[in-house]
Amino acid sequence: MRTRTLGTTGPRTSALGLGCMGMSALYGDADRAESIATLHAALDAGITLLDTGDFYGMGHNELLIGEALRTAPAAAREKALTSVKFGALRSVEGAFNGYDGRPAAVKNFAAYSLQRLGVDHIDIYRIARIDADVPIEETVGAIAELVEAGHVRHIGLSEVGADTLRRAAAVAPISDLQIEYSLISRGVEDSILPTARELGIGVTAYGVLARGLISGHWQRDRKLAANDFRGMSPRFQGENLDHNLDLVDALRKIAEQRGVSVAQTAIAWVLSRGEDIVPLVGARRRDRLAEALGAADLARGADDLAAIEAAVPAGAASGDRYPSEAMADLDSER
Repeated sequence: MRTRTLGTTGPRTSALGLGCMGMSALYGDADRAESIATLHAALDAGITLLDTGDFYGMGHNELLIGEALRTAPAAAREKALTSVKFGALRSVEGAFNGYDGRPAAVKNFAAYSLQRLGVDHIDIYRIARIDADVPIEETVGAIAELVEAGHVRHIGLSEVGADTLRRAAAVAPISDLQIEYSLISRGVEDSILPTARELGIGVTAYGVLARGLISGHWQRDRKLAANDFRGMSPRFQGENLDHNLDLVDALRKIAEQRGVSVAQTAIAWVLSRGEDIVPLVGARRRDRLAEALGAADLARGADDLAAIEAAVPAGAASGDRYPSEAMADLDSER
């Protein structure tokens, strides 16, 4: 596994990270044993960055990762890096009730995450969405205090715009910005990515397969479980879905010409966007992980990239990436 560095102050990590959310929440039911096996397979393959959120399954995901780390070989466990998002407020029924970025809350969330993960420090810690009632300077300042105390190694951000990125970086070093970035989600390129690069901040790109939409495996007639949030995602609805899968069909022709899969093509495109970008693959099964790993060594020349972008031009997707209520929480979209 090749490696990349997250910004000028962040850690050296595998060129691909593993996004673990789907093992616990929002994509329907998951197989716990297969999830643990996939985590172990990722570590065995040299993936070091494990991304989670304390609200994924209300702590379930952190406990799952903690179990995987405890039962992994010591060499793999010692190389693993934990990237944790915090701040989301949940109801007993699972509803999202805003975000809490107060300094006292930041330290409270961290204490629980350390316990669930079974680690003595979190490698990268970030608020999932900014709290509109708390200046980002206060939230980042609280994480900086956790860094000083040794409980956190690096400070990250998630889904923030260029202005917020500058304000945060003025308080403390920021290792990376986690934000959606894929062939069909390229808004980051306008001002956010240039600002991150100016400030020496890396990017961990999530949604590189658009939640499975551009994986090459999505079927037009697929029936989603009631607990799969993609059933409410605009890009998976009606005419939007038909249009977006037409884009996938165009991408499939490019992939087949080169003897690779659609998913590998889409992941390799994100990898090609810069050495400061680490794509997070959301595999929750070993076969999907193996496919994603195949993208790590794909060579992509200028002609290949031009063909990919001709098949799926910037701005070609139909539908927002989240429902309107969730879009309103994105500082990156303001």
